[in-house]
Amino acid sequence: MKPATVLCGIGAWLPPRVVTNEALSTYLDTSDEWIRTRTGIRERHIVDRGMSTGDLAVEAARRALKSAGGEAADLVILATSTPDHPCPATAPDVAHRLGLVDVPAWDLAAVCSGFLYGLSAAAGLIANGAAGRVLLIGADAFSTLLAPNDRNTRAVFGDGAGAVVLRAGDPDEPGALGPVSLGSDGSLRELITIPDGGSRHPAGADRYFTMQGKSVFRHAVERMTESASEVRRMAGWAPDEVDCFVAHQANQRILQAVSERLRIPADRCAIHLDRAGNTAAASIPLALADASASGQLQPGHRTLLAAFGGGATWGAATLVWPDVTPHFV
Repeated sequence: MKPATVLCGIGAWLPPRVVTNEALSTYLDTSDEWIRTRTGIRERHIVDRGMSTGDLAVEAARRALKSAGGEAADLVILATSTPDHPCPATAPDVAHRLGLVDVPAWDLAAVCSGFLYGLSAAAGLIANGAAGRVLLIGADAFSTLLAPNDRNTRAVFGDGAGAVVLRAGDPDEPGALGPVSLGSDGSLRELITIPDGGSRHPAGADRYFTMQGKSVFRHAVERMTESASEVRRMAGWAPDEVDCFVAHQANQRILQAVSERLRIPADRCAIHLDRAGNTAAASIPLALADASASGQLQPGHRTLLAAFGGGATWGAATLVWPDVTPHFV
């Protein structure tokens, strides 16, 4: 029997600088009420000049490794759309800074679905024996990609990192990853994009992040509902058996619409975006760490994950939450 993938540690980190809605309103045409009613966000954490995605990833990873008992990992996956450099990948440097010598490490780019894509990749590597202990990090510094005066994106995004340690184990033990569903639709690539800066338009002027909000809302609700419903059925859970729903923290209205379609009560939905904004690939591990630290997520809870991101990409997964101590700052 192939080994299962078991979550055995979790950590998270947010940069110290907090930007409130009131602070944004001093230089953008916006207000606290406008932002809260449209997104549910009241503040976000932003990197200072000179701080990078790699820095965020290292801090979260150290906490995850501590949560897992301090043992090292033999493989590192960094889900991010804001690498420190176009080349090389950021993950090898993160591994080096963590003291993980000669381990394979790479970046994974699936925007806000990156953490779930990373879960699936880690599970496959553990199942085929290529790795016994994987450090999976979701980290993004999206504030570095935003136009300075764009209230629509400045109000939504924050920076941060979350990480988990995954090990080979038994499919019946707490923490074992259950069914996973992933998908993409490249015809929707213009919904969430940075037009220039890649090989197609390397030196263009459109170097800032753009998002077609109304279309993203519709597709995010549809795809997260579909994929979450699929893995819930595959796991054999009824809607009322889901103890905690942890979706990508994009927008309060999106989370509410998806949870209502899934028939999951609001008090079973993890919410972290009010204090951190949309942290892209970091949002699900950040929300997991926060829910676990607050006691909302308890050992034995049936946990449903779902995300939608640029590409377009989407996915969902299930697991029964283990008895882990989150290290979260």
